Amino acid sequence: MHGVSSASTSSSSTSSQSNSLWGGRFAAGPSEIMTRINASIDVDRRLYAQDIRASKAHAAMLEAVGLISAEDLLAIDTGLDQIEAEIKSGTFAFSSALEDIHMNVESRLKELIGTPAGRLHTARSRNDQVATDFRLWVRDAIDGQAELLSHLIATLLNRAKTETQTVLPGFTHLQPAQPISLAHHLHAYATMFLRDLDRLGDVRKRLNLCPLGSAALAGTPYPIDRQQTAAALAFLGPTANSLDSVSDRDFALEYMAAGSLCALHLSRLAEELVIWTGPQFNFARLSDAFSTGSSIMPQKRNPDAAELLRAQVGRIAGGFQSLLIVMKGLPLAYSKDMQEDKAVTFEAVDTLTLGLQAMAGMIADIDWNRDVMAAACDQGHVTATDLADWLVRVLHLPFRQAHHVTGRLVALADEKGVQVSALSLDELQSQEPRIEASIFEVLTPKASMASRKSLGGTAPTCVAQAITASEQALANLAHRFDSGP
Repeated sequence: MHGVSSASTSSSSTSSQSNSLWGGRFAAGPSEIMTRINASIDVDRRLYAQDIRASKAHAAMLEAVGLISAEDLLAIDTGLDQIEAEIKSGTFAFSSALEDIHMNVESRLKELIGTPAGRLHTARSRNDQVATDFRLWVRDAIDGQAELLSHLIATLLNRAKTETQTVLPGFTHLQPAQPISLAHHLHAYATMFLRDLDRLGDVRKRLNLCPLGSAALAGTPYPIDRQQTAAALAFLGPTANSLDSVSDRDFALEYMAAGSLCALHLSRLAEELVIWTGPQFNFARLSDAFSTGSSIMPQKRNPDAAELLRAQVGRIAGGFQSLLIVMKGLPLAYSKDMQEDKAVTFEAVDTLTLGLQAMAGMIADIDWNRDVMAAACDQGHVTATDLADWLVRVLHLPFRQAHHVTGRLVALADEKGVQVSALSLDELQSQEPRIEASIFEVLTPKASMASRKSLGGTAPTCVAQAITASEQALANLAHRFDSGP
């Protein structure tokens, strides 16, 4: 792709181009500084495919209602096809003097086909044009990320299926709490990402209306068919109010809000991987593909992919806040402030896309140190709650009383330097004489895990059922993106 024109372009050299775009209102072109601050082509050139697609739909509608001829339509379509080919091949010469992707395309179209190019902008404005292009782009981005999210969820569920019997400590406050299965832990993240996929579907549904035909802000006197252009662009229908149509950026804000939550979930899982792959835990080992070394310490094996992913949530959430602040005080309808919408949205999409790909890769080929996980259950009295539950179920103690008895037994175990599950029957009976030897059947990590059979619990049978249900939920959610507009 040719680079943008030099920032030193003089006002006189841009005058003729600017005047041809703005009409006769201006006698002279903008200053070099104005050209630089006004131009968005470095950013919005990414909208080229959506801009061309929307222009074709608009031209087809204009021909259908008799506003342009069939010959004009053919010339416009042919010219737009050539422009798209030039941009894809990198031979298109972008110009900052032409401000944005819309004017760059229109100017080149005029060079290629002459007069018919001037008829394309009938019954539209750059205001509804950019609103349409941007919606199309965000919709395309959502569809791409829905596919990536679906792959990540499927990867988590597939890894979880084989780990329903793998026991490790569950943590609260990063302290050992109760035994759970690795499958239960992986399924927890799959559940989070299912919510993210659902949210993206909601965002897509609300953005899927077409602003084209709203013109600058008030609609148009031409007999256009907005239903036709909406259908041609696979929207559910046209937007309802022309003022709102050109000034609405809720769809970008909603995307970045949903993206921020998804990135937050990626960050939490990345943090777990950082902790688990460290020698202090040693629960897992990342593959070479997602690890790096040190320039000075040859022994180092750093989880840099996870660390970078953990950090990048800030860029997505920061972009959301940035656009929120841009939009918060704008009166109706369009204001140039809104030109700042695309850079932050593009960066959020790029960052989240890479994060989803990286996390799926890490989960797919991570190695679990199952023996280390199991051994970690011999710390922190992780079956103490099972002891208290046995006292409630078998001896019918009120739970608070059972809690106190168990607490005293934990203190006794600490004095002896053993786990509470390693206390002798006599030692257990020193705090509650009615305790029987059968209590030892519930004090192993495996027994504890298997006993948690409540809906959503960590018992292997429950987790297996939950994984199956999540696979069905994934299929249902993915269908929302496959089934049309």
